[in-house]
Amino acid sequence: MTTRWPRLALAALIACTAALYLWNLSATGYGNAFYAAAAQAGAQSWSAWFFGALDARGFITVDKPPGALWVTGLSVRLFGMNSWSVLVPQALMGVAAVAVLFATVRRTIPDRTQGTVAGIVAGAVLACTPAAALMFRFNNPDAFLVLLLVIAAYCLTRAVATASWRWLALVGLVMGTAFLTKMLQGFLVLPGFAAAYLLAAPTSWRKRGLHLAAATGVLVAAAGWWVAIVQAIPAGSRPYVGGSKDDTVLDLAFGYNGLSRILGDDPGAESHWGGAMFRPASSATGLHRLFTGEFGNEISWLLPVALFVVAFGGYLWARGRLSLDERAAFVAWSGWLLVTGLVFAFMNGTVHPYYTVALAPAVAALVGLGTTWAWRTRSGWDGRIALAAMLGLAGWWSVNLLNLNHFGPTWVPTLITALSVVGMAAALIGRRRWSTAGTLAGALGADAGTVAFSIATAMTPHHGAIPNAVGPLHRITERRVEAQSLAEEFAVGGWMGDEATNRDLADLLRTTRTPWSAATNGSQSAAALEIASGTSVMAIGGWAGDPAPTLEQFIADVRAGKIAYYVEAGKGGAAEPEGRVIRSENHSASHTREIADWVAAHYPATTLGESLVYRLV
Repeated sequence: MTTRWPRLALAALIACTAALYLWNLSATGYGNAFYAAAAQAGAQSWSAWFFGALDARGFITVDKPPGALWVTGLSVRLFGMNSWSVLVPQALMGVAAVAVLFATVRRTIPDRTQGTVAGIVAGAVLACTPAAALMFRFNNPDAFLVLLLVIAAYCLTRAVATASWRWLALVGLVMGTAFLTKMLQGFLVLPGFAAAYLLAAPTSWRKRGLHLAAATGVLVAAAGWWVAIVQAIPAGSRPYVGGSKDDTVLDLAFGYNGLSRILGDDPGAESHWGGAMFRPASSATGLHRLFTGEFGNEISWLLPVALFVVAFGGYLWARGRLSLDERAAFVAWSGWLLVTGLVFAFMNGTVHPYYTVALAPAVAALVGLGTTWAWRTRSGWDGRIALAAMLGLAGWWSVNLLNLNHFGPTWVPTLITALSVVGMAAALIGRRRWSTAGTLAGALGADAGTVAFSIATAMTPHHGAIPNAVGPLHRITERRVEAQSLAEEFAVGGWMGDEATNRDLADLLRTTRTPWSAATNGSQSAAALEIASGTSVMAIGGWAGDPAPTLEQFIADVRAGKIAYYVEAGKGGAAEPEGRVIRSENHSASHTREIADWVAAHYPATTLGESLVYRLV
């Protein structure tokens, strides 16, 4: 049994994670219809799959590179277009991320038993972080990004242990793929990774520098090959690069998905969803952002503990009580947490709470490592104080979040407080007979909040573009209720109309034989029509008010018989008997409005459900 328990513990962790991420997964439907439609397009066309196009005919790409869509596109091609084929890949990515994190943390600790415990704790914390329970059951690119980052951390651990340039080159390869998943966000872990190798790899400084240079070359090649191919293909022979101002991937990377996200000085970062301009709300910048509102609900449960471990690990390093591998892990995970956390905290551009899933592996690894470090040094006063502090911080903040959300029975915070106090006392006294049981009881209480919130998150169906951890039933203040309602209106589709459920419109589009069954204002409306009809729909203006197509290009495509219908999505009004159209302020991008006005001036409108439909051929 002594030799079998690590395998049994890992098997139990994997089984519980799979159950959490896969249970009743179809309740979420297609999740984010925008990326689901792109996966469907990739299943219908290899060209659309390669470019990450929203439609099979390849008019425009999504606003991210196609890394994650390559996985879901293949899944839909193999298993057909359904909820499970769209969402299961992300759930399996979550299970894989937990397993790889376990393996990474286990390798860090010299003692195999202690390493196994540290890995189990880290894996369990990752699995039961609400942001992870949210995004590993959803089809945004973040799930694949997190898996890639954890794999890169594993490769780094192997590289540092033996000063292996080959393993370090694999880090570059994986990080390049992370760029092709969510661009510059993936690079936030690089400072910590580079510092870990420079400080800890057992070889000369010269070789460390050469190894990092080689890995950087691999990273550039892995990130750049797709960019180079896209840029080498003439614009007329490929989709427009959605989210860019000039139809280039570099502008997408450094503009819309780069500096504008951080500085907030680019109006392109705003989304013109369905023609209505909307900048998703976020809390004011500052360190408090990660601990308040939806950000706090999704990531902060054990964040105070992770920050304490950063300080505690520095103390142990200074006292010479960390091994070489542990020092490298401390630098890598601390760098990951601090750099990524500070960027998220002070971003002035578009930022959503679910982005914080990228912090979850660092929080989990630091909690796992810190728990082991404190436990093995509990014979000294510093280890006992550290263990008690970790239990106290976890319990205190968990109770705070539960009370703020009015989440669960009223007696739960009291129970967590009691267990935390028992655990702290046991840790401080350190008597061998009952300290272990008391500490475990404290750990159970400290982790109860994040586990319960993650289970509730997994039980809540999520739709639209900006999912939150738990549904609106748990929002308590008027401000948060208003914010949730606004998010639902824009993200779920209240602003969009009935494109996803209008059977008459879907049947009409299925009868077309033109390259595009229809054109419509905005990617979300186009995505809903594509999923409903299984046809290609031209998304005018793309996701973020992209300058595609121009009025001249659209007119040329109409006259060439490439578009059968124009659908003015959303609550755009109805055609009066004399043909004049009454529509709300639906078009923020000028070229989108020009196209809508041109169509209205040259073609009669009919109403199907909540949408105006113009027959163009």
